[in-house]
This record gives sequence, C-alpha cells and structure tokens, in this order.
Amino acid sequence: MYFKEWDTHQDAKLNMALLWEYDVAQIDYDAMRNVIVQRVVERGRMEDWYFILNRYGIEQVRETIKGISYLNKKDLRFVSHQFSIPLNEMKCCTKKQLVDQHWSS
Repeated sequence: MYFKEWDTHQDAKLNMALLWEYDVAQIDYDAMRNVIVQRVVERGRMEDWYFILNRYGIEQVRETIKGISYLNKKDLRFVSHQFSIPLNEMKCCTKKQLVDQHWSS
C-alpha cells in the first residue's frame, strides 16, 4: 500500500482549501466524511491522505470510497489498486450513466 506509514503521521492536518465552499470553523468531520474523502481522492496531497486515514481508519475510508458516485479514470484506478477494491464494488462503476459525455476522449 502506498500509504503504509500513515499511522506514523498522527499530526497530519487537512488542507482546508479542499473544502473551499464550506465554513471551515463549522465543519463536522464525521458528518462530512463523504465530502472530505472524495475531495482528498480527487485533489489531496499526501498530508491530506494521512489525515483521513488517521481520522477515519482504512476500513471506513475504503467503504466511503466505494460509495463515491463519480471518479475520473486515474483516481478510480488508483484507489481501486491502493485499497484493493474491485471495480464492480464501486458505485461509480456500477451506476449507469444516462447520457454519454460529449467531451470524453
């Protein structure tokens, strides 16, 4: 696993710029777990990954990732590999897209 040393980074902090549209003084990390994990998957740096792994634990992060509705191909492959999640268990792979994306290449 790419994050094998995550438990040695207990002091890791979340980059609040990932949650730009929220009032950071009012954030409930447990209630916003889905948003936070998705933002880290899409835009997070190593410190952000350490934060979510320490805050929620590997299994909770793994289950949250399974429920993400959309991930680009790069992020999808990365989390699938790193967390040993088969693609058919991920919501973003099992949810049928109703309209083909015009700009996909």
